[in-house]
Amino acid sequence: TDIMVLAEEIQKEEPLITASCKEQVIHLLRRLQEKLGEEDDRKFYLFKVLRAHVLPLTNVAFNKSGSRFITGSYDRTCKVWDTTSGEELRTLEGHRNVVYAIAFNNPYGDKIATGSFDKTCKLWSTETGKCYYTFRGHTAEIVCLSFNLQSTLVATGSMDTTAKLWDIEKGEETVTLRGHSAEIIALSFNTTGDRIITGSFDHTVAVWDVGTGRKLHTLIGHRGEISSAQFNWDCSLIATGSMDKTCMLWNAKTGTHVATLIGHSDEILDVCFDYAGQRIATASADGSGRVYNAETKKCITKIEGHGGEISKICFNPKGNRILTASSDKTVRLWDAATGKCIQILEGHNDEIFSCAFNYKGNIIITG
Repeated sequence: TDIMVLAEEIQKEEPLITASCKEQVIHLLRRLQEKLGEEDDRKFYLFKVLRAHVLPLTNVAFNKSGSRFITGSYDRTCKVWDTTSGEELRTLEGHRNVVYAIAFNNPYGDKIATGSFDKTCKLWSTETGKCYYTFRGHTAEIVCLSFNLQSTLVATGSMDTTAKLWDIEKGEETVTLRGHSAEIIALSFNTTGDRIITGSFDHTVAVWDVGTGRKLHTLIGHRGEISSAQFNWDCSLIATGSMDKTCMLWNAKTGTHVATLIGHSDEILDVCFDYAGQRIATASADGSGRVYNAETKKCITKIEGHGGEISKICFNPKGNRILTASSDKTVRLWDAATGKCIQILEGHNDEIFSCAFNYKGNIIITG
């Protein structure tokens, strides 16, 4: 793209970008263009093995920079780690059952939320490990949670068929999202924070207004339990993965069905958009992954080579690499355009169900 033309377009559309900022915008666009053009044939090497918990891990998550990560476990704790040294910084103790869902309030990373089978969610300080609040109200296990990007709310999804939104400052519930007839196992805010989607074992995904808790749309079409649901970055599309072996795309504004992405021969266990929202990756129990173009809805490439189901799939922030975690005890790195396997990351001796890139894309964590 011609950077000058693009800068002028941005200036026309964005009232905050005045003529005095134009040089800076041009500079940033140039840097972005260079970054995307860099050849990236990075190979990863095993840096640290952390015997993190005495019982199995449930989840792992990075803060935005990748300087810290957290692990949740069946041992009822969440641990905070320093990435560079591999040192355990603190143990967050207090839950009375499995710590199942964990998250940083990225991009800030100063708070951590933990959701537990003890039916509560706790909010912690990353720096001190102090527990700010314990959110009580669910009547069954909490299995998914998410902060909004504005870091004002945390959402929890539960086996009690409801999701709840909690105010981080006040430490109280703002709204309960009722309407599903079975467990909620996936939830996700949109970028602007005014909508949230919940995916349920009742085969539907619901779109809710965050401010009022009103249900705006019910996405009906899947014939099996929902495994995963996500907005793309500009909040225009929703992708849903299901046990019915399909991934569906929906118009986020109207709630209408846009496309059904088919091709897998077994349950879809995870779906994700790349950061630009132009491609969707799916991971399946059939041991393969697929990448689809969000505009044409066509399958661009297949990801084949794992010897077991793939439970987690994600793009690196740049969008040129895909990471998959499998029950075959390996994590694999793939070229997102060709589907070629670039690297097999070995070393675990049991199923891997969690993996992530840091924002720079130069560190991978696997659990």
